[in-house]
Amino acid sequence: MVKMSEEAEDINTPNSNDSEDEVIKEEVELAFHVYITLFAFIFYISWVFSGIFFFYYVLQIFLPNVLETRDFLSLFIEIKPLLSLLTMPLVLIGCYLLHIFFLALATRLLWKITEKISPSKEGIIPRNIRSKAANYYHIRSFIIKYGKNSFAKGVFPWLSKWFFNFLGASKMEKGTTMEESIVNDKFLEIGENCYIGVNSALGTHVVEGIFGNISYFKIKVGNNVTTAATNLVGPGSEIHDDSYLLPWASTLKHSLLKGNNFYWGMPLRRIFRRKIMQYLDITQNYLERNENIAGYRDKKLLKKLKAEELDDNKSDIEKVRLITELLEDKIDVNTLTDEDLAIDFTTSSAISRVNIKFLAIYLPIFFLSGFLVAIFWYWYFLDENWIPIIAFLPLAIFGSIYFFTLACLIFSKLFLILINLLHKPKEGVFKAEIKNTDFEFWMIRTELRKLSLWLFRNSPFTWLDVLAFRILGVKMDTSSHLNDTWCDGEFIKFGRKNLIGQASVIMSSMIVGKYLLIRSVILDDYVMIGAQTTIVPGTIVGKETMVGAASTTTVNQVLEPGWIYTGIPVTKFKSNKYALSHREILMKRDVDEEKKFEIEYEVNIDEDKKELIKAKEINQENKKSEEM
Repeated sequence: MVKMSEEAEDINTPNSNDSEDEVIKEEVELAFHVYITLFAFIFYISWVFSGIFFFYYVLQIFLPNVLETRDFLSLFIEIKPLLSLLTMPLVLIGCYLLHIFFLALATRLLWKITEKISPSKEGIIPRNIRSKAANYYHIRSFIIKYGKNSFAKGVFPWLSKWFFNFLGASKMEKGTTMEESIVNDKFLEIGENCYIGVNSALGTHVVEGIFGNISYFKIKVGNNVTTAATNLVGPGSEIHDDSYLLPWASTLKHSLLKGNNFYWGMPLRRIFRRKIMQYLDITQNYLERNENIAGYRDKKLLKKLKAEELDDNKSDIEKVRLITELLEDKIDVNTLTDEDLAIDFTTSSAISRVNIKFLAIYLPIFFLSGFLVAIFWYWYFLDENWIPIIAFLPLAIFGSIYFFTLACLIFSKLFLILINLLHKPKEGVFKAEIKNTDFEFWMIRTELRKLSLWLFRNSPFTWLDVLAFRILGVKMDTSSHLNDTWCDGEFIKFGRKNLIGQASVIMSSMIVGKYLLIRSVILDDYVMIGAQTTIVPGTIVGKETMVGAASTTTVNQVLEPGWIYTGIPVTKFKSNKYALSHREILMKRDVDEEKKFEIEYEVNIDEDKKELIKAKEINQENKKSEEM
């Protein structure tokens, strides 16, 4: 075993006569040679056994029975060539599963060794002093990353829960589903039937500066807990049973959520059930059309509304006012009962129980796509001249990857058409539970799209995901760009030249407690969405509107054209008058003197464009003078 670190050197603490500002500052030394060695070990073990199995199959079975067959028809007539050809896709899937299993096994071995040398435990780890605890904290953070990305961004992402449990890095109970995220790997205890949404970060550690401390505390999550998207939970927090976090609802360190409620805001706070009805934009008509919605005192509310509607003495204005008052969040806390606060919680944990249906679709897609690739390689090796075979081998490998990816996209689209014929997608609010056809078909559609999108977005040409989105149902053209963005695959329409920032989330569907919400999202022309921003279902963004970074919209929110919005939830910040700003004037800030002053600078623009701008400005000044 490679020696991973040396014991920390003896350090003399500052004496009482030293300045209070004098602190120990030892540079953090990352042993890159150790990291490279550990990664090489995991990578080698993960591929060696699957590689041996694959090459044995190719040399002993596929080569003599398929590649060396000169008669093309014999591939489909004779038993051995036909079986060899048909089993190739299954062998590829088996090799992939073998690869990720040994990846987990190698990572588990190193993980157990590091835990034996320096066990993980809650507390503060100083970074201004080199220590075994800090050293092995960094090592464990490194060795888990390759496996985490391989599982979470792999073909079977739901296996990531098994990976963390197998390692012993975290504990996640039955029925829990975890979507793609940059965190969520170690020191977690998550109960049954939980759903951790896209980019939700359960951060068990916080690094407080280069020479600061690492706050490393376990996060405990109870049963039936869901996080919508882009939620941040601080170290040491406890989230008890039946809690739901709306988008961007975030905690500070060591927060306690007693559960059986909905939470919203940054830092988050508890909100009542009637507020959830408003968040989902549930109106009187919606309550009448959807029996599966359990609103705040639904039955009493409907009875009163219907009784008032029968009263012809009231005007339409009075009826509207009455309905508004009934739906407003006017709650007398002293009159609330336990029944009023009960949520009747059913989480989206049903997602995990639909996984077996994904396999029923994934396997034929992989099989048919792999079958076409196998035929391609049969024709490639048919020529006995090895010079062109070797010369064009890299190009053939590269081409076969995209051939396989494109085939998966085509077959996914065909299956998607079939599924949509069986059950037409529709907008609305539905129960997120098994046996609800709207929910189950939504999950199948979502996971079916994930397969092709994952293949495109992990390819060298990531911008080709626009092609996949278009084929799978998103209305957009190649002028718009998604920079490592999570985007749903239906009920979304992009305009021209939209720019979506990194780690943003655009959702036309969202799990809210016991409900699945599906609403169309529309982005007009020249819309810009900042990084780490969440666009929730029903959002309409007007032309030339910008949404600032780390913001979120609300359900059915309409953002007016030509404005800059920011915040949680977003509100108008200022008019987007970028074309009318003073391009020759720059505002500088003197931090020490706490003063602001303007400076002029030369605009870097072509001379002919300068004349055009001046002409426009003169015309604008003439118009203003005429109006005056």
